[in-house]
Amino acid sequence: MKKRALISVSDKTGVVEFAKELVALGFEVISTGGTFRTLADNGVPVISVSDVTGFPECLDGRVKTLHPMIHAGILSMRSNPEHMAQIEELGVTPIDVVAINLYPFKQTILKPDVTFEDAIENIDIGGPTMIRAAAKNWQDVAVIVDPADYSSVIEQLKNGEISKEAKLALALKVFEHTAAYDSLIASYLRKETGAEIFPEKLSLTYEKVQSMRYGENPHQEAAFYREIGSFNNTLAACRQLHGKELSYNNINDANGALDVLKEFGEDIPCAVAVKHANPCGVGVGSTIFEAYKKAYDSDPVSIFGGIVALNRPVDADTAAELAKIFLEIIIAPDFTPEALEILTQKKNIRLLQLEAPAKANSPELFDMKKVAGGLLIQQLDTKLMGEELTVVTKRAPTEEEMKQLEFVWRVVKHVKSNGIALAKDFMTVGIGPGQTNRITALELAVKYAGDRVQGSVMGSDAFFPFADCVECAVKNGITAIIQPGGSVRDAESIEACDKAGIAMVFTGMRHFKH
Repeated sequence: MKKRALISVSDKTGVVEFAKELVALGFEVISTGGTFRTLADNGVPVISVSDVTGFPECLDGRVKTLHPMIHAGILSMRSNPEHMAQIEELGVTPIDVVAINLYPFKQTILKPDVTFEDAIENIDIGGPTMIRAAAKNWQDVAVIVDPADYSSVIEQLKNGEISKEAKLALALKVFEHTAAYDSLIASYLRKETGAEIFPEKLSLTYEKVQSMRYGENPHQEAAFYREIGSFNNTLAACRQLHGKELSYNNINDANGALDVLKEFGEDIPCAVAVKHANPCGVGVGSTIFEAYKKAYDSDPVSIFGGIVALNRPVDADTAAELAKIFLEIIIAPDFTPEALEILTQKKNIRLLQLEAPAKANSPELFDMKKVAGGLLIQQLDTKLMGEELTVVTKRAPTEEEMKQLEFVWRVVKHVKSNGIALAKDFMTVGIGPGQTNRITALELAVKYAGDRVQGSVMGSDAFFPFADCVECAVKNGITAIIQPGGSVRDAESIEACDKAGIAMVFTGMRHFKH
């Protein structure tokens, strides 16, 4: 019986060479529309699907392969005598190879000027139907959705036949492909229609960026996936200029650095140092050099082996300072040639160029945490404070204190809970992250600050359950406090502030970070 292949692809990479190889192996090739013309124009003997079905393409090409002459050829089980007798009686030729990739829905919706009508028109119907049919009948049909698989299929055919293991692997790829395709369509329609952002059934589409040597620990396997969308301020859009491959922990920590950097935007030079996903030094200044020096001076011990994110291009002077210690990663919008010359002398440092590292995250992005047996999903914490700040003490902060309080509040928002941050002169001087009680977090921040605690301001990611944190602040010379408020014992903390002449401000919004 004549072997037959059906080829209909949007991505025509390698398709002419693939078709020619099939013809050389004795296959009859049938095709549709643009693929038919491409093959014919390149000298491939090809049969139009309309000649097979006896029915013309219609409705602007919406209907061409949805026909029993095609689907019976794909779905007929060669091991089933009744199937084979039926298709012989109906004059249907079995189809042994199906090579199809779908209308470019993703590429269409990523166009900045795409219309809803264009997006809908690029939802493929016949393609998914055929490849799902072929994948269902995987024992008899080899189905290819990725041009990268052409060569391996041809190689196996040259050696006799495609193995069942290979056919099953190709079938799996189909169902992964169609699941992602349909999920992307659903996500697009959910956004366009303003539907419930947390639907009853949640399907997500991500694309693999890279496999990793290991995960959080060497015995764990890991990979990095990116969301589909044009986010030029996320790690998925980074261009690595130098250094070793990024690790799981690198990416997690670097994301934490970017989150803090985004709080300060692009208006003023800012540098953020992060260690184990917690900020260990943050500074702003008139230049990126000054901002980095402040971030470094915040905690010269913890920054060692950390990650630095900057919202300005790295110049030679800043690069020379950065090069003085071991850093895992530096993220910046750009690096001058002189800066690159300095930093690339360090073999292992990763240099990441990101177009807009301090640009605020899109509200379309979500924060997700996988737990055993389920998934937690929430909107990103993109807000800073409630409708207005409330001064709750007899003494209001001075103008300068208020600026420092706003600075420290932007930082403590990204400190793991229970989190405390101390700041002075637009730099952090002490950070106490991730403690099981708030007073210990404050005591840790005070320890890091040392003598610099005198005259600093304090931020707390959540309210004080007792007055002990205020008492500790008084003891150590902290002059002003910013916190969400909302404790049943707020009055005790306010009274302790008033007694010591400390100013305290409530934001009306907490920022737990677990």
